[in-house]
Amino acid sequence: MTTPVDPAAIRLTGENSFIRLSPEPGGEQTTRTSHWRVLWTPAGAGHVLFLKSADLDGDQVRVYSDNIAMTRYVQAEIESMLFPEFGDTSRPVIPAEFSRSGSIASAYNEIVAASTETVVLSWHDFLTPYMLNNPAGEASGRTHGVYSCFFPARQAQITVGDRTLPGVVSLEARGSAQSSTACCAWSETWVKP
Repeated sequence: MTTPVDPAAIRLTGENSFIRLSPEPGGEQTTRTSHWRVLWTPAGAGHVLFLKSADLDGDQVRVYSDNIAMTRYVQAEIESMLFPEFGDTSRPVIPAEFSRSGSIASAYNEIVAASTETVVLSWHDFLTPYMLNNPAGEASGRTHGVYSCFFPARQAQITVGDRTLPGVVSLEARGSAQSSTACCAWSETWVKP
C-alpha cells in the first residue's frame, strides 16, 4: 500500500521566488536574485534576499535579512546547492525589513527596505502556474527534494534605490511546463532523506 506521507525530513517550508535577467533573451544571466519568505526551518522563520548583479558592486553578492540565524541555515542547507555564491556564509548580512504588495492576477512585488536603500522585485505578465515535484532521491543530482507551486512571469524588474537594473526575462521549458527565469515560487517545501 502506498502511503500519503513523504518519509523524508522537512528542512524548510515557505517561498523562494527569483528573478534572473540577461542582456537579451536566452543570454548569459548578469543579474540574479533569490528571495526567501521562510515560514519554518530548524533555525526559525524570516526573510532573506540574495542579490548579485554585474551592474552593482563589481558583481559582489548582497545579502539582506531579518533573521541572520535562518539566513545562515538557508545558505548552508539549500543555497550552497542551488547557487554556491549565495551559499557563502562569510558574506555580511544587511539588516532589512520585508513586505509585499500586489497579486499574481496583475503585478506582484517583494519590497526589501534596508537603511541604505530599498530593493523592489516586481513580476508581471504571468504564464500558467504549475507544480514542481522533485522528490528526494530522484536523479536530480541534489541531496534534497523540493515541492513548489511556480508562477512564471514573462516580465520582471529589479529596482535598487532609484536605479532599475538592466536585463530581460527569458522564457524556458521546465519539463512539460512553459516557464521563465522569473518565478514566484510559493508553497515551497524542501525535504531530505
